Amino acid sequence: MSLLTDDNLLYAISEGSQVLREFIGDAKPVAGIILGSGLNAFADGLEDLRFLHFGNVPFMNVSTATGHRGRFALGRVPGTDRQVLCMQGRLHKYEGNSALDIALPVWLMHECGVDVLITTNAAGAINPEFNVGDFCLMTDMINFTGQNPLVGRSPDLIASRFVPMLNCFDPALREIALDVAERRDVALRQGVYLGLLGPSFETPAEIRMFASWGADTVAMSVVEEVIAARHVGMRVMGVSLITNMACGIDGSDPNEDDMMDVAGTCEEPFARLMRGVVAAL
Repeated sequence: MSLLTDDNLLYAISEGSQVLREFIGDAKPVAGIILGSGLNAFADGLEDLRFLHFGNVPFMNVSTATGHRGRFALGRVPGTDRQVLCMQGRLHKYEGNSALDIALPVWLMHECGVDVLITTNAAGAINPEFNVGDFCLMTDMINFTGQNPLVGRSPDLIASRFVPMLNCFDPALREIALDVAERRDVALRQGVYLGLLGPSFETPAEIRMFASWGADTVAMSVVEEVIAARHVGMRVMGVSLITNMACGIDGSDPNEDDMMDVAGTCEEPFARLMRGVVAAL
């Protein structure tokens, strides 16, 4: 159950950022990275690691989704001097969280000096040319959740709630990712991401509709985080791991167990991609 409301949002950001700032200490993370389902290995491979559980941050809810550990991980990318602040897991609306709950850790990272957000997730492929095990760089997004973290009075006191979204995914960061993927032999597609409420998977009819809208991938996260990050001027990159073909594509009938199995086989190329991107920031 959420303790966060429009009335106490500014206080929550103040209290939460103080705890997160103490955790970060003298470190200067070059990016905040939200690690989606089954993608924890990148953070596990960092050096000088330390952790802060979401439950120890005032007003933050804890993760309950499979594969989400529910903690911040601060560490240095091996072979570099680059430090990153990772979220090993995220909050979803289908867990009972509000859009404000989901946006809060993004605003906290920004308050602590992080100005680049890399958000990742497991997604289904609507585009039939994509393959399970590919990664997809988000070029744009469709918010089909019916929610927005900027609704209310308090977000407008942080920055204007009327956020331009022309380049919600930073073009320069996309170029970095494409270059790294080519050099490090990582299969990286590009496409439009569609975010849903969940938790039920999509129907074949819904997938046909989303395809007609121009969506290439679909999942149940990311969009609120991107809106919150752009709200405060953060540069954003979004990457999905294609863990399944969307419902009805080539007869696909996705389920959570198969998705987690695929994610487990893709941890190494994902870590290779992320290490290269962070090194280039």
